[in-house]
Amino acid sequence: MSATPRCIEVEWPAPAGVRAVFSTRRGGASSAPWASLNLGSHVGDEPRAVAANRAALCASLGLASEPCWLEQIHSDILIDLDAADASRRGDAAITRTRGRVATVMVADCLPVLLCDAQGRQVAAVHAGWRGLAAGLIQKSVAAFGASPADVIAWLGPAIGPHAYAVGADLRTRFLMVDAHNADAFHWHDGQWHMDLARIAELQLRAAGVTSIHGGGLCVHSDAANFFSYRRDGETGRMAALVWLEA
Repeated sequence: MSATPRCIEVEWPAPAGVRAVFSTRRGGASSAPWASLNLGSHVGDEPRAVAANRAALCASLGLASEPCWLEQIHSDILIDLDAADASRRGDAAITRTRGRVATVMVADCLPVLLCDAQGRQVAAVHAGWRGLAAGLIQKSVAAFGASPADVIAWLGPAIGPHAYAVGADLRTRFLMVDAHNADAFHWHDGQWHMDLARIAELQLRAAGVTSIHGGGLCVHSDAANFFSYRRDGETGRMAALVWLEA
């Protein structure tokens, strides 16, 4: 029997009726190297353990339905979960249906959660470097169909810049997208290091979003609470979930 899943309640000025959490690695049924609250079914963990972890998470959060798990492919694909023929293959999801849980899984990449000030719609974005380079955040903000000034964003735990060394070619790619991205790279010990949260913040602000919260929690440096693919290789997945309460 699994323990009670340990989650972080998202702190942001969302309107009443919007709920958001981020799961840690604690409080699940999986064994090492996926110990213990692994929510990813694609990482080699025992399927029964993953199912138990997902069921325990749903029960602890009082969810009326299963979170909308995506098949994430590091793309710029935004899925409208309310569409009758909605695919689950993509890296961001939006919904306006109460009780439907937009969800992305991460193990280093940055989860970005969005809602509007009126509490009518929510979105979850898997913002790895590929999604950031492809404009997935901007696409997700635009999908709200509202003034960007009414959009509220939260940046979740991700690999911190001190641990995220990248090649010069990746830095050049981001500078070609927007010269302001130079602010998200620094040179240390003979390598460029990238700040995913800073890139996301710059993109949100460029899209007109000013209410930006969270950021700063590094999964790589906190092995007790978070999975990190770059740190561990074979490891589990955490989830960022946001929904309109029924």
